[in-house]
Amino acid sequence: MNAFAPDSLVLNRRLPLWYQVSQSLRASILGRRPDAPLRLPTEEDLADHYGVSVLTMRQALKELEDEGLISRHRRRGTFIEAAARRGAPVKLLGSVDAIVAQQSGGRTTVLRHGPAPLPPEVAEHLTDLTEATAFRRLRCDDSGEPTDWAENFVRPELADRIDLADLERWPMTKVLRDALGVRISRITDTVEARLASPETAALLQVPLLSPILHYTGVTYDDTGRAVDVVRIHYRGDRFSFTVTMEAP
Repeated sequence: MNAFAPDSLVLNRRLPLWYQVSQSLRASILGRRPDAPLRLPTEEDLADHYGVSVLTMRQALKELEDEGLISRHRRRGTFIEAAARRGAPVKLLGSVDAIVAQQSGGRTTVLRHGPAPLPPEVAEHLTDLTEATAFRRLRCDDSGEPTDWAENFVRPELADRIDLADLERWPMTKVLRDALGVRISRITDTVEARLASPETAALLQVPLLSPILHYTGVTYDDTGRAVDVVRIHYRGDRFSFTVTMEAP
């Protein structure tokens, strides 16, 4: 039986190694493809993969076992629980203008754009595509300090009409609606806590594995088709989300 292949990790020596390893392996498990093997490599192989001791690896695995993500069987090995999923995220509902306001402010720089394959969490929304046009943008406050970075996956026929100068002035939602004339019917928002990956830590200038708010927004047109999927990584020390409930 083939073993599940976890992502690599650049260790931060200022944080407990077992904690970093457990969180990295947790992210790999929760972000795995549906057809990925359920059997994990041996403790020794995992320790070698992450560059830590077997004792450290054992402590990391115990954390995941206590969480119910894996099960360990003597002589058989360690297996991912097939039903392991992320906890239910907080979902925010509001107007399109509220979304535009949420994503506005500061100074935005387009880092790069072009065709890109769809990550699994994006592909589940753009089901008829194998790739889309990805736009990566970094937003900074007025002092120049990074606050968040976003990656939009847009349908190619729409992306070809986008003026990059508009993306440095407006959020993608406003560009789609006001510049391209897309009739937006709804947007679904999902916000969850994550730890900063090496890429996010570098872009936002925060320590590796710092807490961040990970926002996923899916924009649908009036035919019910998803036209844009955005993943925004907010610095956890700079943002919070508030939901106001009003009685009918």
